[in-house]
Amino acid sequence: MSEEEGEGRTISFFEKFLPLWVGLCILIGIILSQVIPGISQAINSFSIGQISIPIGICLFLMMYPAMLNLQVSELKKLGKNPKPIILTLVSNWLVAPFIGLLMARIFLQGYEQLVFAIILLSASPCTAMVLVWGWMAKGNQEQNVVNTSLNTITIIFGYAPMVALLTGIQNIPVDWLLLLVSVFIFIGLPLLIGIISKRLLISSKGVDWFNNIYRPIVGKISIMALLTTLVLLFSMNGNVLITNPGYLLLISIPLLLGFVIVVGYNIIITKLFKLKYREAIITVIIGSSSHFEIAIATAIAMYGIGSIAALGTTMGLFWEVPVMLLIVYLGRFLRKRGFWKS
Repeated sequence: MSEEEGEGRTISFFEKFLPLWVGLCILIGIILSQVIPGISQAINSFSIGQISIPIGICLFLMMYPAMLNLQVSELKKLGKNPKPIILTLVSNWLVAPFIGLLMARIFLQGYEQLVFAIILLSASPCTAMVLVWGWMAKGNQEQNVVNTSLNTITIIFGYAPMVALLTGIQNIPVDWLLLLVSVFIFIGLPLLIGIISKRLLISSKGVDWFNNIYRPIVGKISIMALLTTLVLLFSMNGNVLITNPGYLLLISIPLLLGFVIVVGYNIIITKLFKLKYREAIITVIIGSSSHFEIAIATAIAMYGIGSIAALGTTMGLFWEVPVMLLIVYLGRFLRKRGFWKS
């Protein structure tokens, strides 16, 4: 994509106010939990293991569109300008996870499932929405595509070991087999189906149809599946929230403080390594974001849909959009001030 095309890209009204829709889904879910007391049992009656079939379908529809972003051909460009790619990988896999763990240890001692939620969020680099933020910030879209494609691959091999490492440091018992199965079901399977469907659709319908018609449609389905999951999640755990409303506030503190530290680190490191603005802003955006879909899916698989861990991961979604928007506008401001090389 050319710079001119990237500069004209904006997010939709619905995407811009995603935190509002998330808040409404939380409210609707809590109301349903009180109006229909048996809703939790009804949802769980259609289940395999800890995953209900309706929720499993929604989680797949959340993950599948993100996997369509993988462009293996773009990975050949890794050697073209490796410095910003390396800095992003360092932030995603060495800085953000341990900052998240540190924040959890400081603020969430005694809340094992909330600590687990922070670990799931901080150990999962984003592979989807960062493409939108990069467009808005007028960053280097070639680097953006390469980075998101690389993240899609590294998350398959790195997510489970990173989660196991961080939970081990925190002495949180984790079922390794269940964690690996979760990664396969919610990352590997959507990726495999995404690769196959992408090739088949492009060969039969063409690249333009795939990019301009199919992907926007499944993208909207993904958001609706996400919001449906939230309604179901909070309807199954409404009583817990009503009796313990401080849970969501409690996890928001380390989440937001962790965002501030990681964003600050990425801004400083891109300055020290003398990146130009278009590369620096993409590094800051991708290096500071998280893959809340896989975090929510893994929390549900490990603890169940009515768990505090699952509720905790939704706050990553709640804060991700406004924080990323702030990064976009902060980047534009710093660019005008000549913070990065022009």
